[in-house]
Amino acid sequence: MNKQEAKKRIEKLKKEINHYRYLYHVEDKAEISDEAQDSLKNELFKLEQEFPEFVTKDSPTQRVGGRAQDRFQKIEHSSPMLSLFDAFSEADMRDWEGRIDKILNTSPQHPTYRTGRSPELGEEINFSSLRRRGLRGGFFCELKLDGLAGAIKYEKGKFVQGATRGDGKVGEDVTGNLKTIESIPLEIRVPSEIELKKIGLNNKQIQEVLHEIKNGVIEVRGEAIMTKKVLEELNKKYKKAGKPVLANPRNAAAGSIRQLDPKLSAERKLDFFVHGLVNDFDIENQEQKYNLTKLLGFKVVKENRYCKNLDEVIKFHHVWEKKKDDMPYFFDGVVVKVNNINLWDELGVVGKGPRYMMAYKFASEQVTTKLIDVTWQVGRTGTLTPTATLDPVNVGGVTVTHATLHNMDEINRLGVKIGDTIIIERAGDVIPKVLKVLSKLRDRSEKKISVPKKCSMCDGGVESIEGEVAYRCMNTDCYAVNLRKLSYFASKGALDIEGLGPKIIEQLMKEGLVTDIADFFSLTEGDLKPLERFADKSAENLIKSIQEKKQIDLAKFIYALGIRHVGEETALLLAQRIKNNNKLLDIVKVFQDLKIEELENLNDIGPIVAKSIYDWFRDSKNIKILKKLEEAGVLVKSKKLAIKSQKFIDKTFVLTGGMMSLTRDEAKAKIRELGGNISTSVSKKTDYVVAGSDPGSKFELAKKLGVDILSEEEFLKFIK
Repeated sequence: MNKQEAKKRIEKLKKEINHYRYLYHVEDKAEISDEAQDSLKNELFKLEQEFPEFVTKDSPTQRVGGRAQDRFQKIEHSSPMLSLFDAFSEADMRDWEGRIDKILNTSPQHPTYRTGRSPELGEEINFSSLRRRGLRGGFFCELKLDGLAGAIKYEKGKFVQGATRGDGKVGEDVTGNLKTIESIPLEIRVPSEIELKKIGLNNKQIQEVLHEIKNGVIEVRGEAIMTKKVLEELNKKYKKAGKPVLANPRNAAAGSIRQLDPKLSAERKLDFFVHGLVNDFDIENQEQKYNLTKLLGFKVVKENRYCKNLDEVIKFHHVWEKKKDDMPYFFDGVVVKVNNINLWDELGVVGKGPRYMMAYKFASEQVTTKLIDVTWQVGRTGTLTPTATLDPVNVGGVTVTHATLHNMDEINRLGVKIGDTIIIERAGDVIPKVLKVLSKLRDRSEKKISVPKKCSMCDGGVESIEGEVAYRCMNTDCYAVNLRKLSYFASKGALDIEGLGPKIIEQLMKEGLVTDIADFFSLTEGDLKPLERFADKSAENLIKSIQEKKQIDLAKFIYALGIRHVGEETALLLAQRIKNNNKLLDIVKVFQDLKIEELENLNDIGPIVAKSIYDWFRDSKNIKILKKLEEAGVLVKSKKLAIKSQKFIDKTFVLTGGMMSLTRDEAKAKIRELGGNISTSVSKKTDYVVAGSDPGSKFELAKKLGVDILSEEEFLKFIK
């Protein structure tokens, strides 16, 4: 990127970030996620580092927060309430430590350290003195709570004033609302001299602390938060009353503190955790201040810890990233502070934040990046699926280079173009998806996305399918289609043939050993041993894995055939039509005798799915393959579902979102045991939608259709 391009990009990023920051900090609205905002700010910060001549005083990297709302009286803070710089990886944290070391002239890589002489001033450095001052004095780590920052002032030990952060210099007077939070003491606790000595304070410090409590001003800073339990209970209550639900914990806390009526604030049952004590009392390290804060009667996060070096910091971060879902409140990272407070003035503040602190964020689930290109993958049914090629970006702890775009309808809905800046999301091991286009960052170099006219694999014609959003390669002998079919048949969700992955299957196809799924069962060790990647043992193991699948559950087998629109639930429904038959051609006859109308009458099968099944079992190519499978000795077993109760008989359930107490498969099994049916889509025929965390579009559709929605807790009670 040249200077001119960088300047344009920086200006666009500043404008976009300021827009979202205003909505977030002033209006308590969130058009995009915190992670996506962080990602934009991180891109801006890096560009400004590369092109410092374009850094301006009004850049979002150089200031804090939003501005105070007019409806509250303004309060000027005794000292600025600064924001923090963000780190997203271990490498970012080591870079931060390196910058600190460089500033303090203590890095082994720095000329001062090697020569004992300052390269700028030419003076000798007394390293033993530096070490005594605690330059290697470790770090204090605090869980970064997701709420609203506040400052509370006490005079002669009494609560007199509470304010929001506002723009960092001027906040909003929310004294009455903060007083409704029970975890905030209205009067400071007076610790004993013995308690103060135990945390390492000397006599002078002890007397100063006790004097300020009784006669002076003490100010603390912390985070007003809403616990997960309170958020869930309030949303249930609001939902029943037809009120808008609270979007997220930060907005919930901000909205609660900014209520004009303190009674409404009290209803929200907020909590307040203190993370900073403005008074210094000549205390030398952050750990002591943390311990003093507890003695003064303030609530602190008990999991906060001193770490002697950065390796311990990184370990602390990783531990809590894994355990964050088990905690009663929300937090999105770890605030890492240089423990030696004496160094804070030397390190100073740059732009919007202090050099002596860093917000070490957990791996983001949503980030921004650029869409570089679009490629079209050919699936097992010939359907072309657009895949976005991305500028590599770390999301959810993984470097991502591709994201799904689903189909042309989705591309048109998003309005996405090649070259756009986009927000992508990755949840767990799911393939990342494109959530939103930041169209205001366009520079007119973007290109429209179009469906290819010919298949990239076989040069066959591509056509749209009537009544569907898909485009398909119309060549029935397309190499890519056949490879996907074969891979699907052997995959984990289908026959699960160990050792038979896509690369091996492609190798077998190229050697002419496999042309259809029946050919797998005709392979011998002698066929495999001459091939690259195969030794005697590996050939023996693969043939054994294939032969073990000659007897297979019927539902798994139907699913493995790859019939269009037939997923696991539909395959299970079809399998229930078969009684005791284990010869494939007998099963074919059962399905050939079924009329389309009979298929449509099965639960969760509509006209399109019914026609797909009907046509598949009348295609001579498919029947020929099934005959080959039977001749190879493949038998199927039809298992009768063990129904323990008729409680859910004729009831249809749809599961959406993540569940904490049991897996999706365990939930399905329980519903079937009680006589219920599972569907993958919500319709007027759906009886219940079970909504876990982050339920998505099925949840919204259920609300529109008036379908009964069960929370995980309600579902667990229901199945008992």
